[in-house]
Amino acid sequence: MILHGTARSVDPAAEGRRLPLSPLLALATAVFITSLTETLPAGLLPGIGADLGVGESAAGQLVTVYALATAVTAIPLTSATAGWRRKRLLLTAMTGFGVANTVTAVSTSYPLTLAARFVAGVAAGLAWALLAGYARRLAPARLQGRAMAVAMAGIPVALSLGVPAGTFVGKALGWRTAFWSMTALTAVLIAWIIASVPDHPGARRSDRTPILGALRVPGVAPVLVVTLVFVLAHTILYAYIATFLDRYGMGGSAGSVLLVFGVASLVSIWVVGVHIHRRLRTLALAATLLVAAAAAVLALFADSPAPVYAAIALWGLGWGGVPTLLQTAAGEAGGVRGDAAQAMLVTLWNVAMAGGGVVGGVLLARFGPASFPRSVLVLLAPVLLVVLAARRHGFRDARPVSAAPPGSGNGVPDAR
Repeated sequence: MILHGTARSVDPAAEGRRLPLSPLLALATAVFITSLTETLPAGLLPGIGADLGVGESAAGQLVTVYALATAVTAIPLTSATAGWRRKRLLLTAMTGFGVANTVTAVSTSYPLTLAARFVAGVAAGLAWALLAGYARRLAPARLQGRAMAVAMAGIPVALSLGVPAGTFVGKALGWRTAFWSMTALTAVLIAWIIASVPDHPGARRSDRTPILGALRVPGVAPVLVVTLVFVLAHTILYAYIATFLDRYGMGGSAGSVLLVFGVASLVSIWVVGVHIHRRLRTLALAATLLVAAAAAVLALFADSPAPVYAAIALWGLGWGGVPTLLQTAAGEAGGVRGDAAQAMLVTLWNVAMAGGGVVGGVLLARFGPASFPRSVLVLLAPVLLVVLAARRHGFRDARPVSAAPPGSGNGVPDAR
C-alpha cells in the first residue's frame, strides 16, 4: 500500500514476537463495516423500497451504486491521498461510512439515499486500498501473513453472520434501525482506532509513481487478472445462492448454508494466515481447486442436501482466504508500486462484484439457476492457468526475509 516512503519494510515497533491484536482487530472491524455496508440493503429491499416509494429493483441499485462508486474512485483517490498519514486517512474513510449510513437511516428521498450510498462507496475505495498494507505494516515480516488474515477476517464474518443478523434486525425493528446500528458501530470503531492503531506516514512526493505504471511490474498483471475472474466467478454464485437453493427445494435453508460457508471461510483464513508467508502459490492453487470442486458438486448433486452442504463447506474453505492471498500477492508483486497495485485490485474487485450480479442475472434469465456452478467452473479454468504460469512473479512460494532494502525486489518488499 502507500507506505513506501519509510526506511524499513516494517515499523520498528512491529518487530516484536507477537501480533498486535488490538490494532489488527480494529482493522478487521473496519473491513467488517465496509463489507456489511455494501451488502446490507440486499436483505432489506422490500422495506427500503416501500419507505422510499420505489420498487425492489430500484432499491437494489443501492448495492450497485456502492460498488460502482468504489470502482471509479479507488484509483484516483489513492493517488490523491498518497501523501496523507495513514491513520488520518483511515479515520477519514470511517467517518465517511458513519455519515453515509446515518443519512441512509434518516433519508426519505430515493435520490438522497443513492447519494449517501455513493459516498459510502467512495469511503470503501479509500479503506480497501489502505487496510491490507496497514495490517502488514503492523507486524514483523514473518507474521505479516497472519496480520493480513486477521484483518481480512471481517469479510466472511460480515457476509455469513453480519448480513443475516442485519436482515433480522431490519425485519424485526425496521431497516433504518439496521443502518443506525452500523453508525453506532462505526462511532465505536473511530474511538478504537484513535486509541489503539499506530500512525504511519504516507509516501514522500519523490517516491510516488503513476498508478497505471504498476502494470509494467512483472507479476502485477497476473494477480489482477486472477482477481477479476475469480471474484466474478464467486459473485455469480454467491449473489444468487438463495435463488439456486430455491430451485432445488432448499430455499428455506439459506441461513444455515451461509453459516456453513462462514465457518469454513474462517477456517480458511486461519490456514492462510499460518502458511501464506511461505506457501502463497500453493494456497492460491488450493483455493482455486477447492472452489472448482465445490462448483462441480453443485453442478452434479444439487438435488440432495448433504452434497450441497459439503460443497458449501468446500467453497468456504477455498474462498475464505482469497482476499488475503490476492492482496498479499498484489502488494508483494508491486514492490515499490504496491500502493498502485492495491488500488487497481480494489477497482477490479468491485467491477467483478458488479459484473457478477449482471452476468448472474443474464444466466438466470437464459439458462436458469443450474447454470451458475457450471459458469464458475468455466471461469476458474483460466484462473488456474494464470496462477500456474505466474510461478516467478505474482504467485510465488517461499519468499525468504532478507536484509535487502525496501522495494528492491529481493526479500520482503516494502509493507503495503
